[in-house]
Amino acid sequence: MADNGQFICFNGKMIPATSPSLFHNNRGFCYGDALFETIHANGTRIQFFTEHYRRITTHLSLLKIKPPRFFSPQNLEEAMIKLLNKNRLLKGARLRLSVFRNSGGYYTPQTNESSYLITATPLEEDLYTLNKKGLKIDIFRDIHKPLNRFSNMKTANSLLYIMAGIKKSENGVDDMILVNEKGNLCEGIASNLFLVKGKEIFTPPLGDGCVEGVMRGQLIRIAAENGFFCREKSLVENDLKEADEIFLSNAVKGITWVVAWKQKRYYKKISVMLTEALNKEQFPDT
Repeated sequence: MADNGQFICFNGKMIPATSPSLFHNNRGFCYGDALFETIHANGTRIQFFTEHYRRITTHLSLLKIKPPRFFSPQNLEEAMIKLLNKNRLLKGARLRLSVFRNSGGYYTPQTNESSYLITATPLEEDLYTLNKKGLKIDIFRDIHKPLNRFSNMKTANSLLYIMAGIKKSENGVDDMILVNEKGNLCEGIASNLFLVKGKEIFTPPLGDGCVEGVMRGQLIRIAAENGFFCREKSLVENDLKEADEIFLSNAVKGITWVVAWKQKRYYKKISVMLTEALNKEQFPDT
């Protein structure tokens, strides 16, 4: 819950964050019948808004959820900017957009109409900032990620990631790499996975069940524009052993580099280069 004095946006209306906004029969709460996006903003500029909007509307269609009223790109972006200003977030901020099917019914919905909720919170850094201390990772094997039409979506059904997060804490590491039902590595707890070997960069294909990350797509493009070949390839544990570098990506943090898996140690040269290129593109005036 945001602090007193802060606001959230519910279906385009600004309301105090401490005011009740969702009912007990909300389908996102009861059934996980919802999608969400986490988005980076800086001042009144929202990074990769078009890509985020395209992804959530595409996935709403796959789930047979009708977009909320007045959910045009212009209206939604204006609502986000208004919320940032209302909360006086004039630098780095994290936006979370949740869209859920409206209440009614049990497993079978009574309607496919939907509503949305936006929250905005400050970030410690205004730009995409590479972590100073590299992450230590492990592989999460307790539950395999299933491969189906929902695998690439960011839905409210997050138990797999929660259990991986608990395992991360138990193992004393910074992140866990999830494994799909075929035994291939697919992603981190809240990130896409990239490996560097020589002059090539590899990332799991969408067919291996990773989330269709907005930042993932941008880094594939930026890597190509900077002379690196980024190839989608199914990855297994042995690829971690042979990699020169490992980094993770998401829309809010950009890139986080990995320093260790078990006894293996990694570099961060490409992580530094891509972070610099990402910031140069998105924040040319800084």
